[in-house]
Amino acid sequence: MKTQQSLFFAALFTSVTACNSETPKKPLNIVHIMTDDHSFQTISAYGHPISKLAPTPNIDRLAAEGVLFRRAFVENSLSTPSRACLMTGLYSHQNGQRTLGKGIDTTKIFVSELLQARGYQTAVIGKWHMQCEPKGFDFFHVLHEQGHYYNPEFKSPDSGGKYIREDGYATSLITDHAVEFLETRDPDKPFCLFVHHKAPHRNWMPDVKYLNLYEDVEFPCPETFEDDYSTRCTAAASQEMTIAGDMTLLSDLKTTDPDNENLNIAWNDTVAAWSKKGLTRRKAYERLTPRQREALGWQQLVGRMTPEQQDAWTKAYSEKNRKFIAQNPQGKELTQWKYQRYLKDYLRCIKTVDDEVGRLVKYLEDHGLLENTIIVYTSDQGFYMGEHGWFDKRFMYEESFRTPLIIRYPGNTPRGIDCDALVQNIDFAPTFLDVAGAAKPEAMTGASLLPLSNGTAPAGWREYLYYHYYDYPAVHQVRRQDGVRDARYKLIHFYGKGFGKDKGNDINCNELYDLHNDPNELHNLYDRQELSEVRERLQKRLEQFRTDLKVDEY
Repeated sequence: MKTQQSLFFAALFTSVTACNSETPKKPLNIVHIMTDDHSFQTISAYGHPISKLAPTPNIDRLAAEGVLFRRAFVENSLSTPSRACLMTGLYSHQNGQRTLGKGIDTTKIFVSELLQARGYQTAVIGKWHMQCEPKGFDFFHVLHEQGHYYNPEFKSPDSGGKYIREDGYATSLITDHAVEFLETRDPDKPFCLFVHHKAPHRNWMPDVKYLNLYEDVEFPCPETFEDDYSTRCTAAASQEMTIAGDMTLLSDLKTTDPDNENLNIAWNDTVAAWSKKGLTRRKAYERLTPRQREALGWQQLVGRMTPEQQDAWTKAYSEKNRKFIAQNPQGKELTQWKYQRYLKDYLRCIKTVDDEVGRLVKYLEDHGLLENTIIVYTSDQGFYMGEHGWFDKRFMYEESFRTPLIIRYPGNTPRGIDCDALVQNIDFAPTFLDVAGAAKPEAMTGASLLPLSNGTAPAGWREYLYYHYYDYPAVHQVRRQDGVRDARYKLIHFYGKGFGKDKGNDINCNELYDLHNDPNELHNLYDRQELSEVRERLQKRLEQFRTDLKVDEY
């Protein structure tokens, strides 16, 4: 197998060299910064009302010196599938990673391997979140599974296959290790560095220095905060991702009161008592109530903090939590309180992300690398900031389907421009290969974004995007769906057998939106006669995607 791969890469390198006789003397370096669940609404360069109250100056700098993409999307709004898509340049059903669990087909060639074949040094730092070893990397320093905000465990080539705890805050530690790679790399070779942050993933635990940031700010609620889903398929109403009903007071919103013993579990005592009855630790856990499990999970998160970190958290949250418990808000008042705390903790995490982006860019600038490095800032998908009453992602509705994307092209003029072309995360791998002067494998379905560096789509650029979400039944109970979007309209098809609380609710339902007249996607127009031509056109294109891509379920 290794011999076959060696021959493949040798042949690839030879063919690329022959086709690119004018290879630049100094190939561009690549830095790909990807956050987890970062919404475009919370990057101030996009101008959303929330971000105006919580600006991101360092990320904004990249936009001011590069291209801000206003129509960037994912092909499956979920963390692990997005990472597999990035590495392979393939849709989820093509690379095997349809859901959060196992799935990635490691026989597929990763873009990191192709860049290595082109002479690039490659590194990935931070969140990997795929059930395979990092492949095609000269250096890696990756988090254990989802990773912890405080004092996380990392694995590297020098850790003997073990994840080793490091003291500090994950976002800063990831930048530390990115700089470590830059300091120890071979300066005579180009590099591709993937910097993948855990933040701002649930449950939104800010760094200690920002625990009180935005405390006096009242963030605006989205227009659709009290959406009743009245015109939609049943999928919009049957999900389990509402701020009102599904966001937890304890582990999500940190409403622990150190004076309230009911929120604590003597876990070791519980295990000891139940072990006498022949129960394993896992069986003991299964005997806990949902509230006890939540409390235990929160205890474990706080328990991994240093005494200094715990003290900072106690000072930041205790008095506010006592006040909340005393007021005991209910109904809409409680939902509004939850929304404000959610936004503040989320945006506090973003503040550190922005700081660390600035630190990394400054390193590149101070070491003469900035003008020879293409910098990409993006997220693995979008996220709901209360739109439709939700948090999380998964749906094909704009807030989760759409993702932030900013690319700073060194030496590019003009700068600070917007691009409205339809782009997708299947385009990252082809873009990096284009930067490296390497040929894109025929199997890769995306296209290089380099021709969009002036903000204008070239002739023949795509007019449609395909989306497919598979992870049901699973957390948040979002139904399976696929769909197609063009510059104005979107067609979504929900399908499949119902499970759990949806048992008996098998679904085969369509939604159609006019995004110009209804950007909030409140009015399903699928049955409108006046849009029959639009519906038929999008349906035909959807079926063409399914055929061309060999989609095996819908």
